[in-house]
Amino acid sequence: MQSGPSPPSCCSTSDCFPLSHLDTAACGSDTRPPTQKHEVSPRKILTDPSRMRSILIFYLCYLLCLALGMACVVCVCVWNSGWRGGFAWDGSALQFNWHPVLMVTGMVVLYGNGAVLYRIPLTWGQNKLPWKLLHAALMLLALILSIVGLCAVFDFHNVNKIPNLYSLHSWIGIAATALFAMQWVAGMAGFLLPCSPVSLRKLLKPIHVWLGGSIVLLSIAACISGINEKLFFVLKGNTNGSQPYSGLPPEALLGNSLGVLIVAFGLVVLKILANSKWQRPDSRPEDMAYTPLLQEENE
Repeated sequence: MQSGPSPPSCCSTSDCFPLSHLDTAACGSDTRPPTQKHEVSPRKILTDPSRMRSILIFYLCYLLCLALGMACVVCVCVWNSGWRGGFAWDGSALQFNWHPVLMVTGMVVLYGNGAVLYRIPLTWGQNKLPWKLLHAALMLLALILSIVGLCAVFDFHNVNKIPNLYSLHSWIGIAATALFAMQWVAGMAGFLLPCSPVSLRKLLKPIHVWLGGSIVLLSIAACISGINEKLFFVLKGNTNGSQPYSGLPPEALLGNSLGVLIVAFGLVVLKILANSKWQRPDSRPEDMAYTPLLQEENE
């Protein structure tokens, strides 16, 4: 007996199951492709002329930032050691001299350099963990110097029966330091602790960036108002033989120059922070996979 025609054989799974070639993720399946980690290729950057030009301009700005920061530290040290008599910790005016030195060094120079650390192209495409730790360490050192600077002026005021926190300068300075302390604690909790969820990091990141620039502005305002206040106090043109501030003696020129250097330094820092082309390339995508601190490789 002759059997009927046999059914056509399936050459492939897709021939027998026409829907097997469809994307299951597009059909509502819970299966999704793994998140791709965005990495930056230094070789690709080096072969892009426009990118190279941008990096060159960055390094010129960064060198200017370093030079202005060093000039600020030297200028404030020369002013308080050469013109104000040096340093001590005995409740005298020499103890007060620590205040401007530590605040300018910590709240302005160290803070500004720590803020632009992630913008350095040398850090791109590398393990981010060491740079995170360096960023946190620089900020912690800046915070410690600022707190010691505040202790110096508060102790000086208490010994000499001078009221605390009565001037606009002191209000701005305290606000900047308090925000800085909260910023550091929140940054440590949100970006360095392994248990911090990715949702918390996404929430904190824009606040962290905005608050960082705001602290730079507050620090500059506190420093220049403090310099002006100090010059008005010590250059009264009285019986101690000093010329009045209005006569623009050499000490006034030095103090005013320090203020100009601080403003210039702050403007360069803010320029670096505001330029989107100088952001770390692998930190821009919003869908970047979260990796705990101790497991980070090239986030």
